[in-house]
Amino acid sequence: MGRDGAEGRAARKLGNVLIWIDDHLVDASDATVSVFDHGLTVGDGVFETVKAPGLVPLALRRHLDRLVTSATRMGLLPPDPVAVEKATGAVLDAFDGTDARIRITYTAGDGPQGSERVDGPPTLIVSATPLKPMPEEETVAVMPWTRNERGALTGVKSTSYGENVVALARARSVGAGEALFADTRGRLSEGTGSNVFVVVNGRTVSPSLNSGCLAGITRALVLEWTEAVEEDVSIDVLDTVDEVFLTSTTRDVQPVTTIVWDEGRRELPVGPVTTAMAATFAQRSAENPEP
Repeated sequence: MGRDGAEGRAARKLGNVLIWIDDHLVDASDATVSVFDHGLTVGDGVFETVKAPGLVPLALRRHLDRLVTSATRMGLLPPDPVAVEKATGAVLDAFDGTDARIRITYTAGDGPQGSERVDGPPTLIVSATPLKPMPEEETVAVMPWTRNERGALTGVKSTSYGENVVALARARSVGAGEALFADTRGRLSEGTGSNVFVVVNGRTVSPSLNSGCLAGITRALVLEWTEAVEEDVSIDVLDTVDEVFLTSTTRDVQPVTTIVWDEGRRELPVGPVTTAMAATFAQRSAENPEP
């Protein structure tokens, strides 16, 4: 995946931070896209975040499969997974660090300053930044807004993240690090950048994809590696749930110890089920970077 020899050394001379744009590496200070790029003007693009502890990407092929699926769902020309993997390897090979957070962004490319799209070459951007440790525990805030489980972008990891930006800012204003949404039918759905699991009477449940949540890669691995199941569950379950944890590429399995509503808050323990799930995920992901 990475580059060796003279090519890799030459890339490092370009600067401490290198970014892949379209078909080559450039120094971060020279990394630019057109002001007419549809990903910039109207959010017409998709993306993936991949963690690479020790500069080894975790579940990269699953992420690339989802990138292709998201692009196809949006009507974009699907990216070539081989080309994206090559770009990812080049960026990691030039990365000045030990643990990386990779961002793969793929947009429709240049377009009109409106919602209509024209045929043209897409834009591919791959960058890496240091992978920062997440808090051992999290506080979540329940949002007054809903996920639309029947929307055109439901299940698509789109760059149109305005709703998440607003929700996360509201969560931060009340001391929470993540926001949780219900769907339009009052079912628990997801966070701004995470999936959620609840433990009720010994059963571990993640909301089904019918709730409009993203089919998270970490979520899928937890469902495959443990006894957790997916099914519809009311947002009201948070009132009485035994344990709650979040999953995402950067969070892995992260226990929730406080839930905040407009009318109050509830403290939760880090329970034995969450602890066991986290241990299983850590072990299994360390054993095989391409599960």
